[in-house]
Amino acid sequence: MKIKQTRDTLSDVYVQSLKIRNTVFVKEQQVPLSLEIDKDEAYAIHFVLLLDDPNETAVSTLRLLPSANGEQALIQRVATLKPYRGQGYAHDLMVHVLDFLQEQHFKLVELHAQMQAIPFYEKLGFEPFGEMFLDAGIQHVAMKKIV
Repeated sequence: MKIKQTRDTLSDVYVQSLKIRNTVFVKEQQVPLSLEIDKDEAYAIHFVLLLDDPNETAVSTLRLLPSANGEQALIQRVATLKPYRGQGYAHDLMVHVLDFLQEQHFKLVELHAQMQAIPFYEKLGFEPFGEMFLDAGIQHVAMKKIV
């Protein structure tokens, strides 16, 4: 397994990320494409986890949106292709990104978790805060972690 990252929205890594997100969010969860791809794409760091197979199959992705002050970040668009779920790929990707945040001296990271994903993020040390809210018609809760 290897993890690649990019800020370049013309790169192969970004295209791989979009393919995963399109499959998971647009096709599976019926999120409108106009909500899935937004104005923050060019400001985010896009991470993709690739298998060690001959095709380097991209199976999991997320994007990281750093704040202007460089102390906080928002993890968004965490997605793993259905055949690869439950095998620890999203966990490995999240650990990699949390390590990256620590190395870059971020102090706080937040995310907006779908309700069924709360236990996954709690195991990574995230704590829910605030009220449940709808995003693209799906229930979410904000979660945070001190890095």
